[in-house]
Amino acid sequence: MKLGNLNNLLELFFYNYDEQKNKKIFLLSSLKDPKENYSWQRTYLSIIKLSNELKKYVDKGDRCLLISENRPEWFISDLSIMLSKSITVPAYTTYAERDYEYIINDCKPSVVFVSNSEQFNKVKNIIKNKNFIKKIFSFEKLEQANENEYTNIHNLFFDLKNENESISKLKIYRKDPACIIYTSGTQGNPKGVILSHGGILNNCEGAIDILKPLILNNETRFLTWLPLSHSYEHTVQFVQISVRARIYYAESIEKLIKNMNDCSPQIMTAVPRFYQNLYQKINSSFNKATGIKRKLIQKMVNLGLKKIKKEPLDIFEKIQDKILDKIIRKKIKAQFGGSLKTFVSGGGALDREVGLFLNAIGLPTLQGYGLTETSPVVSCNPIDDIRVETVGPPFKGNEVKIAEDGEILVKGENVMLGYWNNQDETDKVLINGWLHTGDIGTFENNYLKITDRKKDILITPGGDNISPIKIENELVNSEIIEQAVVYGDNKPYLVALLVLSNENKIHSEEEIKDQINKINKKLSKIENIKKFFTIKDKFSIENGMLTPTLKLKRYKIIQKYKINFESLY
Repeated sequence: MKLGNLNNLLELFFYNYDEQKNKKIFLLSSLKDPKENYSWQRTYLSIIKLSNELKKYVDKGDRCLLISENRPEWFISDLSIMLSKSITVPAYTTYAERDYEYIINDCKPSVVFVSNSEQFNKVKNIIKNKNFIKKIFSFEKLEQANENEYTNIHNLFFDLKNENESISKLKIYRKDPACIIYTSGTQGNPKGVILSHGGILNNCEGAIDILKPLILNNETRFLTWLPLSHSYEHTVQFVQISVRARIYYAESIEKLIKNMNDCSPQIMTAVPRFYQNLYQKINSSFNKATGIKRKLIQKMVNLGLKKIKKEPLDIFEKIQDKILDKIIRKKIKAQFGGSLKTFVSGGGALDREVGLFLNAIGLPTLQGYGLTETSPVVSCNPIDDIRVETVGPPFKGNEVKIAEDGEILVKGENVMLGYWNNQDETDKVLINGWLHTGDIGTFENNYLKITDRKKDILITPGGDNISPIKIENELVNSEIIEQAVVYGDNKPYLVALLVLSNENKIHSEEEIKDQINKINKKLSKIENIKKFFTIKDKFSIENGMLTPTLKLKRYKIIQKYKINFESLY
């Protein structure tokens, strides 16, 4: 099967289903509910059944909002939406109410999918008066809704035996939209990134090239925990289908290590926050070692660092390294299920020290780079030539070049079709077919290296994109805060610099905290301000901290108060 010959993502699934349907193996498994296993056959028939029901409420191109935690029904719903020729609009379960309201008003979904009562309660007041919403589907019983108000999809799945397996020829093409994934905009409102079937298929091709040396002939196990509403994990599910993997859905980030032991994954994709936590835990364990054990651990790390830095080992060191593989690295791998072949890191910058350490101790970690707008991967390190300080060579099928000002530009089928309902923003970033990423970089022997970021977006260690302007606008709407700068790129939480209103009134720290707590309630959890400091001097054009159009010169302000910001962590 050549992915380049496929017209759409459904053909990818159906082709692999035909190869697997007679084998008694599972495709989708929930670790939260171990009884919830879906074979290829059950998955296929469930997709058809749900799609046939969905077609009663949607026309081609209609949007379907999907709010759910990771679980098998997420995958089934996504492909059912595609089969009905409508478009999936995934939404995070962690959004604030106003984010849901904005997205619903912007994309006007005909159908809303919710996993359970908790998710339904977040949007029920928003959707009750929206006449464009024709139907609600759920994955569980909704406690606060009448049964005639929604359809529990499991009621459709009671009898799949008589389901007609045949599918008429699909008139869905590579340039057709597959999903609209909302990402934060610099002006505060999320932007709906329209990704095509061809763009995601193109990304799958690049991913398979990277993973080829690691893919098993019989069955590759993937553990999934990053939200499927994130473009990274959304595309990964189709990479998993491409290699006919068994997909396990993790319970939560807190239970990730336990879940790795439950299913022994060979491959796992995650964001920098996970690897930072892993680094801290393992390092802490190493630091407790004493005597000969401590010396062996240090030797193992030092030899591993030499290898990852491409420094030659002499014969004696090679022998030592092989012995340390068996007595230490094997035990480390055993803590993560024992079968791990690689971690893949994306969604933000992986700290250099973390990358070197994990690779050195026998946990290969491939760092990649991408954006929601590129479906999402642009480049990734290959397993046989990891260069920790880079994000690897570009994937086949997308062209990458560096502009005169150092900005990374990307062109190819993986580049988005545009922003939903927002031609002005589309035209700002898509110029003559080239996507202007807002990131600054260089090439080192065909390996891309990110050196800076142009745009005012903060990326958390969890891979979430946050608009600081959106939060700053909330802060300055407070009666006691006149100016604010939010800080926290690649940090565990957000902090703020505040300039208080000059009304000859001294505000206590408790009063300021009370104001921030009120503002935090309007924001999603990842947008909450945890700490702050105040300054007396206002930002102005005269002191060089504001532009002539009264915009904050963020870079200049952060440089001036860098020590103050960093002291809050």
